[in-house]
Formats: sequence, C-alpha cells, structure tokens
Amino acid sequence: MPSSLSRPSLSLPAPFQEPRLVCPDAPLTPPLSPKHSHIPDIRDDVDCIPDTHNPHTLPSDLMDVDPDAPEADSPIHPMPRPQRLLEDEKEHLQRSGIKLSDFEVRGTLGTGTFGKVLLVRHRGTPSSQGTQSYFAMKILRKTEIVRLRQVEHVNAERYILSRVHHPFVVDLFATFQDSLNVYMLMSYVPGGELFTHLRRAHRFTPDVTRFYLATIILALKYLHSFNIIYRDLKPENLLLDSRGYLRLTDFGFAKIVDDRTWTLCGTPEYLAPEIIQSDGHGKAADWWACGVLCYEMLVGYPPFFDESPYGIYEKILNGQIHWPKSMDRLSRDLIKAFLNPDRTKRLGNMIGGPQDILDHPWFRGVDWDALERREINAPIIPRTSSVDDTRHFLHLPLPPAEEIPGLTGQERHSTFQQLFHPSASQFLEF
Repeated sequence: MPSSLSRPSLSLPAPFQEPRLVCPDAPLTPPLSPKHSHIPDIRDDVDCIPDTHNPHTLPSDLMDVDPDAPEADSPIHPMPRPQRLLEDEKEHLQRSGIKLSDFEVRGTLGTGTFGKVLLVRHRGTPSSQGTQSYFAMKILRKTEIVRLRQVEHVNAERYILSRVHHPFVVDLFATFQDSLNVYMLMSYVPGGELFTHLRRAHRFTPDVTRFYLATIILALKYLHSFNIIYRDLKPENLLLDSRGYLRLTDFGFAKIVDDRTWTLCGTPEYLAPEIIQSDGHGKAADWWACGVLCYEMLVGYPPFFDESPYGIYEKILNGQIHWPKSMDRLSRDLIKAFLNPDRTKRLGNMIGGPQDILDHPWFRGVDWDALERREINAPIIPRTSSVDDTRHFLHLPLPPAEEIPGLTGQERHSTFQQLFHPSASQFLEF
C-alpha cells in the first residue's frame, strides 16, 4: 500500500506504492561510481563483512543479461528438489457464481504506475460479524503490462497465489478481466504496512523484531518448499491484519525457480550481491533480504542506503555495515549470518536449510508451531473501528468509472467480444 516514503521496486512498479527513486532515469545497474556517500556517518561502530567478490567491480549493464542463459564461467549449483510441487496443489479460486459487477467500490487503498488497489464490498454478502464482505481489489492496466513486458510476471503472480495458502500470506479469492484491466480479488488486511508502523516507532525492540521476523521466516520457508522465491521483501510489502499478524503481499516478483534465475528485479536496498552481479540467484536472495529487514527493524533504516541506487549497489558489494553500539551481540550475529556474501555459507541456504534459522540462538524460546497457529499475542494491534476501516491507508480519490468499466458497469464490450480482444489472449487464466 502507498506511502509517501515508500521505496520503489525495480522492473515491475508495484501498485501498492508510489515511486521514490532519486534518479528515476538512471540505468538499472550503474557503471562504477565514485566512492562517496552523501549520508552523514551517524552510526557508532563499523564492521566489514568479508566479500569474495571484487568490491570495486560493478557490472556495466545488467539489462543486457540473457535471463535464460547462465554465465559461461559460473558453475551451477542446482536448488534442491522441492518438497512438493505447486502444480499438484489444487487451485482454490472461485470461478463461477461471482462477477465484477457484484462488487461496490468503497475506497482507494493504493495507487502506482500502472495499477491501483481498491477497497470493495461484495453486494450480496451481509456485513455481519464473521462474514467476509470487504476485499482488496488489485487492478492492473493491460496495455501497461504489455508495454512494460510484465505479462509473465502478472500471470506468475496469479498462478502462485491461486495455489498457495498460508496464514502469513495474503489470500487470492478470484480474478477477472475486462477490456482494460485484469483484477485480483484479495483479502483486505486493515492494519496497513509494517513500513508505516516502523516509521512511527522509529525502531523496534529485539522482541518486537523477533515476532515479525519469525512470521516472515515461516512464510518464506513455506514458499521455498515449492521452490518459490519471493524476491521483494521489505516493510512496504508486509501488511498487519486485525490481530497484528503480518501478511506477505505483492507477489509481482515471485517465481518458481528449480535452479537459478537471472531476471533482475527487487528493491535496491534489499538486493543480494549475486543479483547485482548477475551471478544467478535463488532462495538465498530471500534470506539475504531477511538480514536487511532485521537490521532495518532494529535500527530504523536499512544497512545499505544512499541517495541513489549507484551508491546503494556499491555499498552492498563492499559489504560494509555500520553497527550501533546499542545492538546486542546475538542480533549482530544473526544479521551477519544472513548477510554473508558467500551463498554457500549464508544462514538459511546451508545444508540445514531454514531449520538452521529456527535453531539460531537469537530465536531461542520461540514456539514456532504456536506462532504458525497464531496463538501468540502480537506486539502491535492496529486500531480499527469496523471491517471497512481504512485509517491506516492513504485517503486517495476514487478512479473514474471509465477506467474500471467492469466494476462500474461502464463496460461496452460483451463477454464474447472481450475474449477476442487483442490483449485477452495474454491473460487467458483471468
């Protein structure tokens, strides 16, 4: 969902946030930039993570990398066989008895480059206690998806969310399309972004951080069991439900990867070194992002940041992290283990897999089963007065009716005509 300070993701502009890129016209991966930082050194201690890469070498243009072909000099280390296959999971979407015109638009939750997220109410469902009648409707403009060559990403998001089901992952209930847009009907998570709550608190205590990080680890552990990598972990993509539990949202970058992938995407501050250097990446990139997230929750800002992506990439490859003296040793050890530039030694990616994370001393005392059953009281309970309370989101104007014709009854094409629309063949599953 949007925030005036939200960080943009690369490649696919997420409809949940507004761009905040300082150099929007800069190349995706910069040439070698001068060694300087515009950020004052406000931190106390300095530690360097040893890096096996040359810290002074930045690829000149990752946009030219062939995503289907590995580098000639890079040995491939295949990902382990998934514990289960996503194709074997039954699709849980409702395909009949529901249509776009059944929903009434009640507000705008977020807006971005080529998408919007609306709060909608199902007209035929009474707003009684225990009955879900309010949903988040994610809307993506077809022409922009095609223009930005994101058709594969959007179809992958639908395919993955239609088959996964986890208490810490947002639910997808149904999908639609009209002549202009594709629509995803998702659970409405009323507590807003973790990003908003973190900025309000400035930083979280280790106990609060442990609760949130543990839920994310369980969600990633579940996704990784299908060889699904998420690739866009950050506080803006973590929503708090009415009980204060996190829900992972925005699967625009999620991908099933049996080996490695060379597609460049993510948010600059959270990119693993192997993504920046186009070495091919897999599940380990998500565990790196966990280290960045843990640091940002404990300190209040990410470990690698600069005024431009140039500086961010350089700092990630240099592996230099500034540690506040107030951070305890176990927290520092955990973050270092996640932010190991050597993927074979990175926490979560070694032979023990995610179990190594669960067994780390920093998580001592966590009842993982009780947490997954949502039996532990959350540290922050969002204040809401009703099922359609939107106080934790920006109050944005409703889109014009002609921009969402299927929702507002403005659609001029028949269902038969929609099927033969030039863009319809690219979104056959919607």
